[in-house]
Amino acid sequence: MFRRPPLPRALADGAVDVLHPLVTVSRGVRRLSARTRQTWDRTPKDRRGPLVLMGMTAVLVVGLVPYGPVLALLGLMAAAGWAGRGEPALAAGPDPAGAERLQTLYDALVPYFSVPQDTDPLYRHGGEWQAAFDEHAFDDSGRLVRLRLRYPAYFTDAEPESRARVEQLLRSKSGRGREYLFAWDEEGNRLEVSVLPPLPGDIPAQRFVTSAGETVLGFTDPAGMPRTLPLTGADGTGPRDVPAVVWRTGSRSTEQHLLVLGQPSSGVTTLLRSIALQALHTGDVLVMDGAGTADYAFLTGRSGVLAVESGLTGTLATLEWAAHETERRLIATNRARQLGHALPGDVHRPLWIIVDRPTELSRLASADRRTDPQRLLEVPLRQGRAANVTVVVADQCDSAEALALPVLTHTRARVLLGVAGPDQVRAVLGAPPRTTPVDEVPPGRGYVRLGGGPVHRLQVPATPDPFDPGAAEPLRRAVLELLPEPTGPVEEAPDGRRPDDDGALPATASSP
Repeated sequence: MFRRPPLPRALADGAVDVLHPLVTVSRGVRRLSARTRQTWDRTPKDRRGPLVLMGMTAVLVVGLVPYGPVLALLGLMAAAGWAGRGEPALAAGPDPAGAERLQTLYDALVPYFSVPQDTDPLYRHGGEWQAAFDEHAFDDSGRLVRLRLRYPAYFTDAEPESRARVEQLLRSKSGRGREYLFAWDEEGNRLEVSVLPPLPGDIPAQRFVTSAGETVLGFTDPAGMPRTLPLTGADGTGPRDVPAVVWRTGSRSTEQHLLVLGQPSSGVTTLLRSIALQALHTGDVLVMDGAGTADYAFLTGRSGVLAVESGLTGTLATLEWAAHETERRLIATNRARQLGHALPGDVHRPLWIIVDRPTELSRLASADRRTDPQRLLEVPLRQGRAANVTVVVADQCDSAEALALPVLTHTRARVLLGVAGPDQVRAVLGAPPRTTPVDEVPPGRGYVRLGGGPVHRLQVPATPDPFDPGAAEPLRRAVLELLPEPTGPVEEAPDGRRPDDDGALPATASSP
């Protein structure tokens, strides 16, 4: 059979060079058309009328201007040429396994996003996922990490129960063991699902860059908290900017007191140690350890630490003094303001009352028929904001019902650590989390809510007991470096060791 001979290479390259501008412009026109179509599809129906009117007005104005159509055509060709630069973009379609996974998700959502009355449903049996899923992304292992879908306007997205059912389905179909963030766009009828990376757990206790009255509770996601702090890792690397949850206290704060609940070994004591170390930079601290585990013994004898109590008698005496001190500060503040004087130094200095496991102390007081320690917290809780007194109460989740009413009423800043379901998060924080819980979390992981704000994920700074031989040496050294100067003899560790001049604990005789 006769075959046409191929063109010489020089002629072929010349033809490509001649046709290259036309190819670029035509490619740009296709891309601009696709972007216009996507913008039109994403625009709500109630906003399409004004958009069409604006476009017709622009066309009319261009038609009336001298040489307007010619200039508009030249501008369109220039925009198309700019948009058509580079190689043609290949369709970022999923592989067969990814397409099958997306189709499975689409079929599973049909009962939730369709009703028999809809004559042209977006989700229907036998439909294609391309009609409902706008964007998607997979990781190297083929698991879904991001999905953006559309749903019909009649779906009851304002009801938490309806949202929860859809979120539970997407979580189970996309893979368990990961935390998913669900961003609902009720106005545009869109839902974006994304997998959240783990929070940094290698950040030790350190001097945070904060102002007076600010306390760092932990670290969270970049989208949840726009403020970042320069932090150094446990291995000395950094500084790096990490989003932080900053709790503000003082006379203008609406969340003066904090309640921390958690499961055993969830990091509650770690958070209290971190708060105490930050409070000692500008204030005085009272610590009551209801569990009696000596987790705060390293604070004894340090400047700014007024008392560290673990027994019932000492705790009652300390809380009685704290109640009288709150009243004294309040009276001194009122007198100073009436006379137009500055606040006295002892009143201006913050006072922190940290109570760990108060329910255990209440049980002991009830058995001995003595005053409930939680009743003595009522005055600092009620008048603490005006008297510059802050109360931090921590306990376990199974003892939350034994907390006194004043504690539950006046603690508007709350933290929940450990594994917790959506119902438990809502019961403690007053609002459900925006992320799905997981079955296993590292120590110090949980959720936080400041007042009426949103619920954020939280990772507490690594703040171990510096006398704990099981803790890493860099973490223990970081805690010791934050301690103020001792006011008396240096406290010994439970095994009889003392910190050396550099703040490190020497090795025991049996250690290598």
